[in-house]
Amino acid sequence: MPRPRRTEDLAAPLLDAIAPRAKSLIITVYGDAVLPHGGSAWLGSLIDLMSHFGLSERIVRTSVFRLCKEDWLTNTQIGRRSFYRVTESGLERFAAAERRIYAPLVRAWDRGWHLLMVPPNALDAETREKLRRELVWQGFGAASPTVFAHPNGDEGAMHRLLAELGVADKVVHMKATHDRAGGFGALRELVRSFWDVDQLEHDYVAFLDHFRPVWQSLEGVESPDPRIAFLVRTLMIHDFRRILLRDPMLPPDLLPPDWPGQESRMLTRNLYRRLLGPSEAYLMSALTTANGPLPEAQPAFYARFGGLAEGEPGLALERAG
Repeated sequence: MPRPRRTEDLAAPLLDAIAPRAKSLIITVYGDAVLPHGGSAWLGSLIDLMSHFGLSERIVRTSVFRLCKEDWLTNTQIGRRSFYRVTESGLERFAAAERRIYAPLVRAWDRGWHLLMVPPNALDAETREKLRRELVWQGFGAASPTVFAHPNGDEGAMHRLLAELGVADKVVHMKATHDRAGGFGALRELVRSFWDVDQLEHDYVAFLDHFRPVWQSLEGVESPDPRIAFLVRTLMIHDFRRILLRDPMLPPDLLPPDWPGQESRMLTRNLYRRLLGPSEAYLMSALTTANGPLPEAQPAFYARFGGLAEGEPGLALERAG
């Protein structure tokens, strides 16, 4: 994407290039922005906010209705106003995604692997398929129809999944360690048969093409326009989330040299810090809750990406003003 000449021109080409779907974009807004501020918003203010992404009132209402049907959001009616809050189920799903999206830049690997083995006749077809989908979402690769592997998985999340599906006593969990005597060559080839590394690499390169020009355009800009800052921050997290939630988060030893995923995470962190103050100022002026304006962001918000250096409570908004 060519470098925009003015910061006012940053959002439009990103919207065209990313072309987000309405329901998915609303999930991004709730997960990235609304949830740290209490998780609830008046529908009217949400409609106004989403109009800046080119979404009509009808599309927002339809998308919110579907998110309620899918147990992401729930509706509270106060007088003639509807307020939509994240459900308990939605909180769990957002938390699982947040651990991956806003993780620190470096993740240590002890050369260990998690192996899950599913006996052929242990599960019915529906449970087996649900287990497969959820394991793939957690980053596991299918070594075979009955064996799933991950070198750097979230063991706690894996055990919670097995318990929720009621299959903890039917699936065998083993840990293995890679023997480095033969190097990583054969293992990297094996990894490519488990995960679509080439597609991920292509998507990360496209992400960098979208947002490097944004970073360059903000050089020397003391205070980005708050509305544009919010739009760019949201589109960046939306695009990053779309790729990252398909990324198994493999250790660098198992990836090609100059892997663009790490550079994408670094750019995302740096841009997020750069846009934080003005984007937060705009968000808090735009959305309304049942108790009035949005409350301040929770302290955990400022731990994203290993710490938002420019995001101390109050300081971000002071700088935005």
